[in-house]
Amino acid sequence: MTLLLFGLFFLFMLLGVPIAFAIGASTLYALYQSGVPLMVVTQQMFQGINSFALVAIPMFILAGDLMAQGKVSEKLVSFADSLVGFMRGGLSVVSVMAGMFFAAISGSGAATTAAVGSSLVPELKRKGYDPASAASLIAASGTIGVVIPPSVPMIIYAVIAQQSVSKLFLNGFLPGLAMGLGLMAIAIAQAYKRQYPKGTPLALATIWTTFKDASWGLMTPVIILGGIFSGIFTPSEAAVVAVNYAMLVSLFVYRDLNLPQIYKLLIRSAMTTAVIMLVIAMSAVLSWTLSSWQVPGAIAQAVLSLSTNPYVIMLLIVGIILLTGVFIETASALIILTPVLLPLVLQLGIDPIHFGLIIVVGLSIGMITPPVAINLYVASSITQLPLERITRAIIPYLLGLIGVLLLVVYVPIMLGWSGN
Repeated sequence: MTLLLFGLFFLFMLLGVPIAFAIGASTLYALYQSGVPLMVVTQQMFQGINSFALVAIPMFILAGDLMAQGKVSEKLVSFADSLVGFMRGGLSVVSVMAGMFFAAISGSGAATTAAVGSSLVPELKRKGYDPASAASLIAASGTIGVVIPPSVPMIIYAVIAQQSVSKLFLNGFLPGLAMGLGLMAIAIAQAYKRQYPKGTPLALATIWTTFKDASWGLMTPVIILGGIFSGIFTPSEAAVVAVNYAMLVSLFVYRDLNLPQIYKLLIRSAMTTAVIMLVIAMSAVLSWTLSSWQVPGAIAQAVLSLSTNPYVIMLLIVGIILLTGVFIETASALIILTPVLLPLVLQLGIDPIHFGLIIVVGLSIGMITPPVAINLYVASSITQLPLERITRAIIPYLLGLIGVLLLVVYVPIMLGWSGN
């Protein structure tokens, strides 16, 4: 029955069936064929989304959309430019730094790519930067959006693995910082190779002015994460606070959004949330089915039979995560892989918080690996460049991010993971 389930799932995927329906239809048919009462489907769907932590998902999506559509992204880019724009190829470094700033607001890779790209692409073209390389760097920087907290994938993983959202957020900073530094190093190397121009001269007055302008946006992660880690509110409550703060800033401080625009953003965020929730509900049925058939245990035993070396096994797991990210979008891949791989890593003695960082970082790389590469599609749309050109230019940044992933896997102490 397991082969039937996965066979149908991949068949539906090849036929272009949406991921939620591919999961649901294949699981439903497999359960029907095995004689399981189908009432369990609705029960598990409800159980899968019956979690208070999931309230944070629509709220963080909406907060990110509000900030991305307004002037916040422009202010963050200007502040980043005042800090590092003086370097050769400074705008490349600005792309990464602005991506890191916005990652601490949005929790979404696509939103980070869109916000930074819309603000920087015209200037990058004007300064003579290679368009494909610039677009690929912005897309790669967008992957940090789901690693630096707040992070929607981390919330999903926490619900599935029954772990603390706050602990995942706390341990997500240094992996995200390592991703940013790795991309900056590659960007600087390419800037010297291609003789990109220097940018904005370094001036304390400019830094102070742009900091004041960007301070309302920079306060968002301070309020969200400060409130969570101080115990003032839970991650779900923090998401609601973030929406209210973003609304106030957009309406009364920057005055860059009006009520009709906010209404459209509400509709768009609701549609995005509906898709995610449907995937979670369908995947809950799949997870229950696989657990009932003891599939995770069988997979764990099969992998452990290949090698007893935990380093080798973790390398195999990394390969599975990266390969899955190539073909399945981040949230869906996370929901499918977590219940399958978590029992295996627990047998290896790996803390589930550590594994949460590994799988989130690994699947974030899938955002820039075609065919399912949402960040590349966003970058292509912004720059009007063919996807093929951006894909070729992404390779150095892709290799750099894979290197950071291996650091997260094998050198957790260096990255600040505490396991607490």
